[in-house]
Amino acid sequence: MRLVFMGTPGFAVPTLKALHADGHDLAAVLCRPDRPGGRGQKMRPTPVKQAALELGLTVFEPENVNSPESLSLLRELQAEIFVVVAYGQFLSDGLLSLPPRGAVNIHASLLPAYRGAAPIHRAVLNGESQSGVTIMYIDSGMDSGDIILQAVTAIGPDMTAGELHDALSLQGAELLLEALRQIGQGIAPRIVQDHGQATRAGMLKPAEEAVGWQAGAQEVHNRIRGLSPWPGAYTLLRGKRLKLLGSTLNYTLTQPLASAAPGQVLRADQRGILAACASGAVLITRAQPEGKAAMSGGDLARGYHVEAGETLG
Repeated sequence: MRLVFMGTPGFAVPTLKALHADGHDLAAVLCRPDRPGGRGQKMRPTPVKQAALELGLTVFEPENVNSPESLSLLRELQAEIFVVVAYGQFLSDGLLSLPPRGAVNIHASLLPAYRGAAPIHRAVLNGESQSGVTIMYIDSGMDSGDIILQAVTAIGPDMTAGELHDALSLQGAELLLEALRQIGQGIAPRIVQDHGQATRAGMLKPAEEAVGWQAGAQEVHNRIRGLSPWPGAYTLLRGKRLKLLGSTLNYTLTQPLASAAPGQVLRADQRGILAACASGAVLITRAQPEGKAAMSGGDLARGYHVEAGETLG
């Protein structure tokens, strides 16, 4: 099938590679323009652009995909369908009307749940036991188009947002190929979403990154893994920011918790740093001190001589 692919971040790369390997005619790849990044703020290609160039594909980087120039270009490409994966720009009705088979999208949730910008993070932050991907037709609303296919993925008790991201990116690529097969054969379903059941996955806010040890252990654990590896939940260790990247509630403790203050270190050894919450405790298994590389909780405890009785936060 002749198609135009639109995507920008790493989440979209497995789908682009799968489409190429499956023999689809990729008329062009559209992604967001290069942006400065890294310590030197040098211009860096997006993951999709880099992958597309490695595959020998034609790449366009419009600042505004809905501009008259972009619409003219897309019209000339005569694609049957547009495939959109985390592209990062709103698509106008005029653009969506160009391909005869419409435009399809991979959304990283089981719609109508978690519509919006941060479905992966929000699912883990909220302690969900499962998530998944939805292949849907794009309409003018926010993730409100008709559903073609869905697949479920379990969220393990210690799974981070980054781990779920990687799992869903692969699952989405596989499911999209099946959706395109069904579209090509004229048998793809169009399942109208129950808009009354829709929930939102709004953008992450900086204030959400701070760990509040006055919360229960499960909530603290969900915050740590729900923001890992990006943007990263944090606490303070001796007045300096400590990014928390991994944790677990699976620990053993011989001493009672009743007398411990929220944030108090109960134990620090090769297993990590065990910190008290308002109820229960969380074992920090991976962290990144300010200005340093990420390390295991055990290395942090040993290298920084963390001791029981210290307070985080």
